[in-house]
Amino acid sequence: MISAPDILGASILIVDDQAPNVSLLEQLLGEAGYTRVTSTMKPQEVCALHRKNRYDLILLDLQMPGMDGFQVMEGLKTNEADSYLPVIVLTAQPGHKLRALQAGAKDFISKPFDLVEVKTRIHNMLEVRLLHRKLEEYSRVLEQKVQERTAELRESEARFRSLTELASDWYWEQDEAGNFTKVSGPVLEMLGVRVDALVGEAGDSRVTGWNEDERKVLQAKIADREPFLDFVFSRVNGDGSRQEFLVSGEPMFNQACRFIGYRGIGVELAVRK
Repeated sequence: MISAPDILGASILIVDDQAPNVSLLEQLLGEAGYTRVTSTMKPQEVCALHRKNRYDLILLDLQMPGMDGFQVMEGLKTNEADSYLPVIVLTAQPGHKLRALQAGAKDFISKPFDLVEVKTRIHNMLEVRLLHRKLEEYSRVLEQKVQERTAELRESEARFRSLTELASDWYWEQDEAGNFTKVSGPVLEMLGVRVDALVGEAGDSRVTGWNEDERKVLQAKIADREPFLDFVFSRVNGDGSRQEFLVSGEPMFNQACRFIGYRGIGVELAVRK
């Protein structure tokens, strides 16, 4: 929530070419407790002043010589540092109110001034403006934390891959369709088969010697998206020797909890005659 001191400490710029109007608003705001009120009678200065000071509220007269309030608002829209146009227009023309709101003004105050209306509209506008500022700041902090966390996760992932590659004979990743997207280590040399054969894809009919019961169990775990730890499967080579492999894997999910594939490691245990 926005506190009363926050609102009274907000920065306000009065823009009007009539000195009596400026004096009246300055006196009204001062008596209400506002402490950061400035003014200008030169509409050409408003955009530069706002870029420098980023006012919380601009009280803007619409009818001014040389540059009217509508032109000032168009200039303020070019300020890339502030996507929110903190303007209340001051007008004696009822027909200008709708046009001003369509031009980006957030509210209007009618001339001649009703002092209660002026104070109420300014207070309400500042409360919304400061809430908008807080939301912007929260969004920036959140975005920074997300970026930092993403960087940490990428670093952690890199360390994980590095460690698993050191601690295992091979490392693999699959996408949600079961296609291998990353394989590291001497898989072909170690297994003597295409990597596809691990999940029973087309082409593994050329592979012989695998323990089909073990492979079916492994395939079922992957199909059910279950993690598995130190799963042993084996094959018998043509020379009668037996190879055993220890495999661990886990399903991967994105931030929306959608399954995106598997990753895991494997080691060859022993070769026995």
